[in-house]
This record gives sequence, structure tokens and C-alpha cells, in this order.
Amino acid sequence: MTATIAPVVKAPKRAGDRIFSGAALAGGLVILLALAAVAVFLVAESLPAFGAKATDIPGTAGQFPTFWAYVAPLAFGTVWAAVLALVFAIPFSIAIALFISHYAPRRIARGLGAIIDLLAAIPSVVYGAWGIFVFGPFVRPFWEFLAETFPWFPLFSGPVDPNARSILTVALVLAVMVIPIITALSREIFLQTPRLNEEAALALGATRWEMIRMTVLPFGRAGIVSASMLGLGRALGETLAVAMVLSPNVIISFFLLRSQNPTTVAANIALQFPEAFGTSVNVLMATGLVLFVITFAVNAASRAVIGRRAAGKGI
Repeated sequence: MTATIAPVVKAPKRAGDRIFSGAALAGGLVILLALAAVAVFLVAESLPAFGAKATDIPGTAGQFPTFWAYVAPLAFGTVWAAVLALVFAIPFSIAIALFISHYAPRRIARGLGAIIDLLAAIPSVVYGAWGIFVFGPFVRPFWEFLAETFPWFPLFSGPVDPNARSILTVALVLAVMVIPIITALSREIFLQTPRLNEEAALALGATRWEMIRMTVLPFGRAGIVSASMLGLGRALGETLAVAMVLSPNVIISFFLLRSQNPTTVAANIALQFPEAFGTSVNVLMATGLVLFVITFAVNAASRAVIGRRAAGKGI
């Protein structure tokens, strides 16, 4: 006598489940279509720029013979300013997130968390005005001190911009802008650390910092990378704050305190677009395409790092 296998009966889907799954699928498709539409638009508008003449490149008076010679300093300035901002922002963000999640009393932690969330919502034009009228005059004596004390260090060589409108000032303003984003995400990741792991480390005699170093930071490493890449994306695409604070030039320069500073793609588009016409508009669109590619590459790299972490291969 052979046993018969009963057929698997699938439970009928409820109307709410079907609606939710359809809405989720539609939302994902809309995002993909929007991304594809932006990419197609930028490529189509950028094609005339690749063969542009020197006179078609806006704001340079024929200084650059080709589009690629023009976009290289802009791409450099974009990445340079964003990397400098992350160098300052990541340590402070992690420290603040750890204080809120593991050191501060609950009432203080709740208040600090709300303040961090509010800082992330401040418009960039407010940060730009603050950078010009408050932060710039405040840091100018420090920049002069660096130039006078470390003239042998190439990055700090003068002369210092009289209004402190330098790439270092912009990097610090960008760092202040991205700190709330990185802090808020890192805080949530740190709070998700398994409580048993923390208690086990403390039970074995570890201090609070040793517990954080052995359990919290390894657990939140992928989250820190994700938060940092999100902050990097904000810094790469920032427009108004950079355009307002920086004294821009289309150059490649590593000097941090001088008046001649590399500008960013987004700030250059904002400054040059009102007076652009004809092929000059296509050139600016092409620089936007370069920024789109840079941002996409950064996000793809971060996803690869997170994927390695999820697969247990480390970062």
C-alpha cells in the first residue's frame, strides 16, 4: 500500500495583502523608471557637450580647450570637499551616536536625539549664511595660525583668504551638515546591538568602552558605512552652501586655506546656469551627468561593502 501525499493547499491571499504587494511593486518600479528617465535625459542633453569648443564652456573665457579638461577640476573639487567633510564628520558622528545610545541618561538622550533630527532638516541656505557671517570670521584666526605655524606643510601654506572663504571652511560647513544624518543612522544601529552580547562582555569584566569596542562597533560597522555613504552623497550634491561660502575657481589645488579654491560640480552649475545659453547649457548638463555617475559609483561601492559584511567576509 503506497502512501499518498496530500496536495499543498495555499491559503488565499487577502485583498489587503494583494493591494500592499502591488503598491510596493509599483513604488519600486516608479523609482527605477525615475532613475532611468534622469539618466536618459542627462545623456541626451550631454551629447553636444562632448564636442564643445573652448568658447562654449561657460565662465572660463576659453581657458579650457575641451569639455574633459573643464570637468576634471570640477570632479576633483567635488570629491575633495566631500572627502574632507567626511574626515571631520565621521568621528564626531560616531562619538555623538555612542554618547546618546550608551552613555547619556534617557531624558538627555531623548532630547539630544530630537535636536540631531532637527539639525538634519535645516535648509542648506541657512548653513551657507551661517558659514559666511558666523563661522568664516570665527575660524579665520585659526587658519592664519595654521599658515604661520606650519608653513612647511603644503596643505596649510598661505596666503590665507581674508574672508576665510576657503575649501577647508566649506568642508567644515559640509561636515556640520552631514553630522546629523550620520549620527541619527548610527544611533539607531547602535541601539539594535543584541543586549545579551553587551551584558556578556560586561559580565566578563569589560569596561563600558571595552564592551562598546568588542560588541557595539563590530555589530554596527556596516551601518556606519551606510550612514557615511549617505552623508557623502549629501556632501557631493550640496549646492547653495558651497556656492555661498566658497571662493570658487575651476582649478585643481590641494591647498586648504588660499583664495584660489577648486569648486564643485553642483555649485558651478548653480552659479553658471543663469547666464548659460546654447551649447553652454549642454556643457553644464554634462557636468551634472558626471556628478550623477560619481554619486552612483559611491552608492554602488557602499552596497558592495555592506554585501561583503552581510556575507561574513568583513569590510
